[in-house]
Amino acid sequence: MSRPRILLCPQFTELEWTIAPQLAEWAEVATFDAPGVGQEPIPGDDVTLFDRELVVQRALQEVDSLGWDSYFVVGDAWGTATAARVAIARAGQVLGLGLGPASLDYGSDGDRPAVNGELVAAMTQLLRSDYDSFVRYGLTQFTQGGFDEETASRIVDRFPPMEVAAQVWETHVEPHEPVGELLAEVDKPLLLAKHDGCLVFTAEGYEDAVAAFPAAHTASIQKASSASDEFAAALRDFCAGVSGPLS
Repeated sequence: MSRPRILLCPQFTELEWTIAPQLAEWAEVATFDAPGVGQEPIPGDDVTLFDRELVVQRALQEVDSLGWDSYFVVGDAWGTATAARVAIARAGQVLGLGLGPASLDYGSDGDRPAVNGELVAAMTQLLRSDYDSFVRYGLTQFTQGGFDEETASRIVDRFPPMEVAAQVWETHVEPHEPVGELLAEVDKPLLLAKHDGCLVFTAEGYEDAVAAFPAAHTASIQKASSASDEFAAALRDFCAGVSGPLS
């Protein structure tokens, strides 16, 4: 495969993937908005129907529309569970997965939490009490400088009304997402990235993921994976290692 195909699974919107043009220099790249975000509808306009499976189905719709029969799947932050579920749904087509920050679940309990539960709870409360601040400042701060002002403004413009956003957010941060179990079931090559200094995902969560999958490729990055040049470079090496030299 001279130009690998890469499906980028966002948390909320395709706009998060600011490295997409960089990846497109050597790969075919596709991404999407989650249902309820931007112009993407929720079936029947019923926000209570939103769940992770709807995001997975939207991802599969994207690759089906392109006619891809083999590709890599990459997930950013809360999008890692989406990526893992896409790989389960299309195990015969997916060549490998890249996840960053990597974790086995989104749990915040115990001695080795994967996620900073206090911060997630604070963000959830902010969403309910001051939605404008949640979108304009909270979400963009998660990337710790990953988005410039123009991109942040475009993300804000694409975000849905509060009642939709609340359902999307709370679905994404569900702590019991069995990411590790899904990865073990699909049994594909993995790239696991650690976001050094991440405010949300913990070093312990990453370490536990690497311990569970010791054969995985690993990377340490300084920004959110969707905005990280280091992650883009690691993805290139990973794809070349799985599929062969890139053109």
